[in-house]
Amino acid sequence: MATGIRDKVAVIGMGCSKFGERWDCGPEEFMVEAYLEAMADAGIEPTQLDAAWFSTHIDEIGTGKGGTPLSIALRLPNIAVTRVENFCASGSEAFRGAVYAVAAGAADIAIAVGVEKLKDTGYGGLPTGNMGTYIPQTAPNGSAPGNFAQLASAYRAKHSVSREDLKRAIAHVSVKSHANGSKNPKAHLRNVVTEEQVIAAPMIAEPLGLFDCCGVSDGAAAAIVTTPEIARALGKKDLVYVKALQLSVSNGMESQHNSWDGSYFHTARIAAKKAYLEAGIERPRDQISMIEVHDCFSVTELVTMEDLFISPEGQGWKDVMNGFYDADGQVPCQIDGGLKCFGHPIGASGLRMLYEMYLQLQGRAGERQLSNPSLGLTHNLGGAPSSNVCSVAIIGL
Repeated sequence: MATGIRDKVAVIGMGCSKFGERWDCGPEEFMVEAYLEAMADAGIEPTQLDAAWFSTHIDEIGTGKGGTPLSIALRLPNIAVTRVENFCASGSEAFRGAVYAVAAGAADIAIAVGVEKLKDTGYGGLPTGNMGTYIPQTAPNGSAPGNFAQLASAYRAKHSVSREDLKRAIAHVSVKSHANGSKNPKAHLRNVVTEEQVIAAPMIAEPLGLFDCCGVSDGAAAAIVTTPEIARALGKKDLVYVKALQLSVSNGMESQHNSWDGSYFHTARIAAKKAYLEAGIERPRDQISMIEVHDCFSVTELVTMEDLFISPEGQGWKDVMNGFYDADGQVPCQIDGGLKCFGHPIGASGLRMLYEMYLQLQGRAGERQLSNPSLGLTHNLGGAPSSNVCSVAIIGL
C-alpha cells in the first residue's frame, strides 16, 4: 500500500458542543461552540488557518449547501472551505480531508467541523432525504431499525446464539454505554439504565427494543490539525498523532450477491485491516487501548467488535457479557456514552468520537479518564448493513 499518513499529522485542538434537544440554538451556534473550544485548545488565531472541511449530511433542513454556512458562521478569513457528505460517516470525511491536506503539504494548519441540527424538523427520527433514483428502485421499504434487526437475526443464526443470549448481550451494550454517558456533561442522555429495563422496553424491530436504538440529536464537533513540526513550534508537547485513516465503501456485493450472509459488515473488515497495516498494529486486541464505534443500534456495536478483529468471529457477544468492553475492561468501548447517549447529529458524530479519544490520550477526560491509554480507534459507519461507507481512524501518542 501507499506509505500512508502515520505520524505525519498531529491533532492540536478539538472542540465539541453539548449534544441534545437544544431548541434555543441553530447550526451556526453549534458550529461556533465547537470552534471556539477547538481554537482555544489549539492556541491559534483564525488567520493561522489555511483551509477548512465542513460536514453536514441533511443540508435541506437548515444548515445549507456549500462551504458558506461554515465560513459565515465562524467569520473565517476567506480561506477554502470544502463541504463533504458521506452518510453517517460525514464527520470522519471532514477529518480525513483536513488531515490529507496537511500530510500533502497543501495546508500548514487545517480545521474540520461537523454539525447537524435535527430536532427542529417535527419528525421523530432521521428526516427522509432525497436518495435520487437508484436506491428507491432497489430498497424502497427499508427502515434503519428494520435493517439492523436483520443484522441481529443473521448473526444469531450464523453463530448459533440463542435469542435470549443475544438479547442479554445487546442489552449489556446499552447498559454499559448509559453508565459511561452518565458521567459526561456533554451527552444528550445521562440516565443510568438496568438490563431489566432494556429487555422490558417496547420493541422497535425484533430483537431491537427502545434502549437498543440511538436517538436523534443536535450538535457539532471540530478538530484542528497540523504537522508535528509546526505543533512543536507552537509549544505543543505530548502530541496526539494520526496513526491511520481508512475508508471502505460498498460496491454492491452485499446487496446484490449471495456471497454475503448479512451477519457482518464487509466494509468494516476491509477498513480495519488497512488501518492496522497503516498504523503498524498486528494485535489489535492487545494493542488498542479504547474504541468508539458507530453504535446506531446496540447490535451494530456487538458485531463491529468482531469486524475490527478485537473479538474472535462469533464470540463478540461473550466478550460483551464478560465485561471486556466495559469502562474497567481490557478495551473500553463508548467511554463517553457513544451514539447511544449523545444521539446522532450525522455530520458531527465522527468528529465527536475523535474528541473523546483525544481527551483520553491527553488525560483530560475527567471522571471518565482511563488509565494511560496510548491508542484510540474510532469506527464511523454510514448507510445500512447491505450498503454502506465505513471509516476507521486511529490516533495515539
